Amino acid sequence: MKINATMFWVLAGYFFVVGNLYAGWGLLQQGHIDWAGGTPLGLCVLLCVMIAFFLNRTHRSQTRELPEDVGTANVDDGDPEMGHFSPWSWWPFALAAACFLVFLGFVVGIWLAFIGGGFAVVCLVGWVYEYYRGFFAR
Repeated sequence: MKINATMFWVLAGYFFVVGNLYAGWGLLQQGHIDWAGGTPLGLCVLLCVMIAFFLNRTHRSQTRELPEDVGTANVDDGDPEMGHFSPWSWWPFALAAACFLVFLGFVVGIWLAFIGGGFAVVCLVGWVYEYYRGFFAR
């Protein structure tokens, strides 16, 4: 995690330098800053800083060094528990289809976005409460 944070700090510095070069070059060539290119580069800097800050804080709050950060660690040294996943669940697929309908509605017609939004709410509730009913109720 420490290496990942360092990598994002380096990326933030890179995007900062490239953004300033881009803005300076546009200022010299056109007489004004090109906001269509400078704004995304500035947002890339902010995104990389945000991720690097989060990774630094997470790494600092851990009690020990992670196996991913030790060069001599084996694959088996890591924690095998990576989270809880539902391989049989169809809710993520349905939610993705609903989001597709929402974005398609912005292109085709806004009425389709409303239908997709309602479908997305149903799918999100179904995915969240999947383990509170049926065979897998806890």
